[in-house]
Amino acid sequence: MDAKQGEHQVVAAVPISLGSLFWIFFRIAWTSFGGFMTMISVVQDAVVDRRKLLTQHDMLDGLSLASILPGPVAVNVVAYVGYRLRGASGAFVAAFASILPAFVIFLGFSLAYFRWGHIPAVGKVFMGFVPAVTAIIAGAVWNMGRKSILGAREALLAIAAALALVFIGGFFSTLAIIVVAGVVGWLWFREPAATSAPLAPAGAKADPSGDAGKTRASSGSAAHLFLVAGAPSAIGPLASFDPSLVGKVFVTFAGMSLFLFGGAYVFIPLIQEIVVDGNHWVTHQEFVDAVAMGQVTPGPVLVSAAFIGLKVAGLAGAIAATAGIFIPSAIVMILCSRLLDRIKKSAIVKSALRGIRPAVVGMIAAAVVSVAKTAAPVWLSVAVVAAKLIALLRFRVEAVWIIPAAGAVGFFAF
Repeated sequence: MDAKQGEHQVVAAVPISLGSLFWIFFRIAWTSFGGFMTMISVVQDAVVDRRKLLTQHDMLDGLSLASILPGPVAVNVVAYVGYRLRGASGAFVAAFASILPAFVIFLGFSLAYFRWGHIPAVGKVFMGFVPAVTAIIAGAVWNMGRKSILGAREALLAIAAALALVFIGGFFSTLAIIVVAGVVGWLWFREPAATSAPLAPAGAKADPSGDAGKTRASSGSAAHLFLVAGAPSAIGPLASFDPSLVGKVFVTFAGMSLFLFGGAYVFIPLIQEIVVDGNHWVTHQEFVDAVAMGQVTPGPVLVSAAFIGLKVAGLAGAIAATAGIFIPSAIVMILCSRLLDRIKKSAIVKSALRGIRPAVVGMIAAAVVSVAKTAAPVWLSVAVVAAKLIALLRFRVEAVWIIPAAGAVGFFAF
């Protein structure tokens, strides 16, 4: 099957169960070290390349949309995938599963920090993670590029996007890349309106939209589950509940979530200004340590909000802060995903998306360079990258096994 045929390949017609959806993202979350692009790359490997639940174009459309909307990019992409597969309830289940492991681990680290005043020693393990993360992202670039870069024009868009992010960077560069790529795509790839047909497979569109109607009534319970579940009973003594304080924590983080553009690292200074300088909930050193812990735990970096909520209002505060930082932007993502479904039939939107998709591949390629720069400058890092790429692309080893193996290599070899 060639690339053009592959882009129209029909995804699985049988809707995936919510339990299976939870398990897929729960497994992914345990091994998503190294920032949002790692999680997206592992999602790409599990959902698109292996299970064929979505097409490459669907995945790239979700990443394009998440890049210009507020909120954590990785969790928004996960919410988009869940929505495409099982409607609103699927979006919340997928997002909850992707956050739960990081929340539990981070809660344990936070308790250790408040008790002993230091971060657990994980430096050697993390040195093994970085080259493995580089390989996972590079593998995603290869798989996405094969089906989205079909000619010289798409290649030019991808290269230009990668260079812009490598040498300029920042949220405004990301926004400019998507806007410019959309305009260029409209100019280069536009077709007569009479020949327009959705680039996304009809099955991929019909299943989620129909299922969304069936599952809309259950989305409230899924959202409730997302808000209240995931707290280990072992930390029951921290569950003192002050409704006004917990409410303030939730509203504060929910408000910040809607002003988060450009990813977690752009957002960190805003959080610091509000929780350290404004509300004085944590000290500057505690905030720095919380961000550092977010770097060495799986899942989204912004789960470090749990650290702040835990100190302010106990376990309920940790849950409120985590819910606040992720839920509002995920809802915005779902609403915009529904809008995208409706307008993708337009010939103008089709041609614009055809320009945006290779640009997004280029943006992911820029992430390979960014992550690789943080690897230890030794021959072993290069060897780990090469070995993991071969495992991913040649032997089709699942990405969820790559990270633990690399961590073991780092622990014993660095």
